[in-house]
Amino acid sequence: MSFHELTLTQARDSIADRRLGSEEYVRALLDRLSALDGGDRGLGCFLDVFAERALARAREVDTRQGLGHYAGLLAGVPVAIKDNICTAYGRTTCASRLLESYESPYSATAVERLEKAGAVVLGKTNLDEFAMGSSTEHSALRVTRNPWDTQRVPGGSSGGSAAAVAARLVPGALGSDTGGSVRQPAALCGIVGLKPTYGRVSRWGLVAYASSLDQIGTLARNVPDAALLLQVIAGHDALDSTSARRDVPDLLGAIEEPIEGLRLGVPRECLEGPNDPRVAALFAKAIEVYRGLGATIVDIELPHLAHGIAAYYIIAPAEASSNLARFDGVRYGRRAAPSAGSGDALSELYARSRAEGFGKEVQRRILLGTYVLSSGYYDAYYLTALKARRLIKQDFDNAFATSGASGRGGASAGAGVHAVLMPSVANPAFKIGQMSNDPLAMYLEDLYTVTANLAGIPAISVPAGFVSEGGHALPVGLQLLAPAYEETRLLRIARMYELQTKFAEVAPAL
Repeated sequence: MSFHELTLTQARDSIADRRLGSEEYVRALLDRLSALDGGDRGLGCFLDVFAERALARAREVDTRQGLGHYAGLLAGVPVAIKDNICTAYGRTTCASRLLESYESPYSATAVERLEKAGAVVLGKTNLDEFAMGSSTEHSALRVTRNPWDTQRVPGGSSGGSAAAVAARLVPGALGSDTGGSVRQPAALCGIVGLKPTYGRVSRWGLVAYASSLDQIGTLARNVPDAALLLQVIAGHDALDSTSARRDVPDLLGAIEEPIEGLRLGVPRECLEGPNDPRVAALFAKAIEVYRGLGATIVDIELPHLAHGIAAYYIIAPAEASSNLARFDGVRYGRRAAPSAGSGDALSELYARSRAEGFGKEVQRRILLGTYVLSSGYYDAYYLTALKARRLIKQDFDNAFATSGASGRGGASAGAGVHAVLMPSVANPAFKIGQMSNDPLAMYLEDLYTVTANLAGIPAISVPAGFVSEGGHALPVGLQLLAPAYEETRLLRIARMYELQTKFAEVAPAL
């Protein structure tokens, strides 16, 4: 087996048993990255590669292992970090011209925990600017391509992380998920993407987009690997006031327990939605796989699912307009050059710095967010969206509630399901540039993913098969959602499907 074919757990175990040296492994992945990622025709996954630092850290692990010392749960395993998660080395650009040269003075808590566990950070990955997008086309710094068909997008906003894992450049990566930005690219790249419960992972050091929705998530080639990464980064952090004061359970202990007798809800709205017929067919097959595993399939309703996109694209931009106000060219980020005569007022300096630094999609969302928060429109838009958010959460509460529990939502009231099944995305990956002039169509790519963020619940996307288009096999994802803090159950249900179908073992031909 070639080094790049090792899963994260296989690599971890091989390094721990000293059958594989971390430095040898890291060097092999750096060579693969150099061959596949750079140049105009490369995959474009990475914005920054820390080759010398990574090799030095790998040598440290090998030395500790050689002396018989424990080097951590992820000792010597290379990982990638989405470039809106701060590291105290290299740059943290958020794929924006505004932060193109920004160097963070500290590392995010999630990064610190990875490194404490012995992981080797290989580099920072590309994203839609400030995590605003669903294709990674909105990066101001480079284009990222889908490893299954390099003429197509990898999804977004964590497209660089997803494509890097799919292309076997790294066995695991961190991303951020505000409305599906881990799960949607995972689905389009044929890997696993896990969004934990809001508050399960510290947001300290994650550059804020929408603070009530953002959550750091994990991307890997299979469910146990995604779970292992989460096991390391999860837990309360005093530096994050939204971090949950909850113990982190053993996420791997029961991950391969049979699921016979569990109740899985299938929303009618997902069967009737705007799904590509091929995606709908694979979703129907996934439901039958679960029936074959002994799960009970329950017909449920999520009556407010269709309002998720509208609510999300009011709440998220509103929070973004506030969060991104700090990037003014004075306190943070790129400052515009003085205009002729150097007589700019401060407001003019702010305006020109932000106009030059922010891309069109970020500007669009800031303007939208500022508008819905403005006097005369706050009640009509923002407060209405918050009410819709509450109804969406109530739909899930009803679905997960035990039989006979009170609640609204038709068949979903008191359904008592252990998890909900949905497609991850309604369509396979689209071609680069195909939706560039239609932002509304791009927003609808998040139809099935935004609700988990609005409700604050955990969700995972796992490979569910492939469709054929233009001579390429394009991956399709299956999404599972569970009650808050039930990641252990969610991972178990996802793992049983993964073991039964083997889709996660298929690699793109590069």
